[in-house]
Amino acid sequence: MDQADNLRKLANQKNSRNKPHDKRENKATQGPVRVIAVTSGKGGVGKTNVVANLAFGLSTHNKKVLIFDADTGLGNIDILLGLVPKYTLNHVLKREKDIKEVIIDFQNGIKVLPAASGIQQLTNLTRDQRLIISEEFDALAKDYDIILLDTGAGISSNVTFFCSAAHEIIVVATPEPTSLTDAYALIKVLFQNHSQNQFKLLVNLAKSEKEAINVYKQLSSVLHRFLPLISLDYIGAVLYDENVLKSVRMQKPVVDCYPYSKASKGFFEMVEKIIGEDLTLTQTEKKVNLFS
Repeated sequence: MDQADNLRKLANQKNSRNKPHDKRENKATQGPVRVIAVTSGKGGVGKTNVVANLAFGLSTHNKKVLIFDADTGLGNIDILLGLVPKYTLNHVLKREKDIKEVIIDFQNGIKVLPAASGIQQLTNLTRDQRLIISEEFDALAKDYDIILLDTGAGISSNVTFFCSAAHEIIVVATPEPTSLTDAYALIKVLFQNHSQNQFKLLVNLAKSEKEAINVYKQLSSVLHRFLPLISLDYIGAVLYDENVLKSVRMQKPVVDCYPYSKASKGFFEMVEKIIGEDLTLTQTEKKVNLFS
């Protein structure tokens, strides 16, 4: 049994304890946590910025959000958000700190679990380290509605581990041919080696909505031809916007600094889709829930 299966077992145990005994119970009863991996085949596509903005957008809907920097050896979500963590995931893996002691506050109730930066040994987690993460996350489930995993880029074992353990996988790509090629490679590896067959595509830095949809059609067409069992849904696009660069320099999400910008519009539309899915999916319809 791989480590992702261990995480799912923890999820099932926790969900069985949290599920209401009567299905007619108030609909406001908090459901299981959703774990969403945001990943990419190629670096430099704005993945971490996507995570930060989705987290902020979700928090405006009163969702309790945890950002887990799953790029364990080269984490930078803390830098993007202007945070200075005292401890990181490295302290958890060395059993020096509990996971709750490492988590830090951002704003709007968003919490951040920072990864270490510049520690080569953590770029390829061992089996024992993955089991530690499994154990520690079990204590977090009741505290959050959504956990966003900001994975590294590429097809490393760390990336595939976190993606295969999540309930949903959002692949971030840009209109560049290399980005599309690498996105296809990542999806192929996750399907063939980890039995993942459901993905969402987020197109970043597109010049227009039309260009973004064309990117989706291109990737979808290739998948349909060579990997027909894969489902790829289009979750939306973030158009190129200079305000994003300004917000990065300010170390704040663009949806906070420039809520009426083109980029913010795209993020808010995607947040609405995520919230909509949360309202329509029942606990039994959701994929096996991981950290709850």
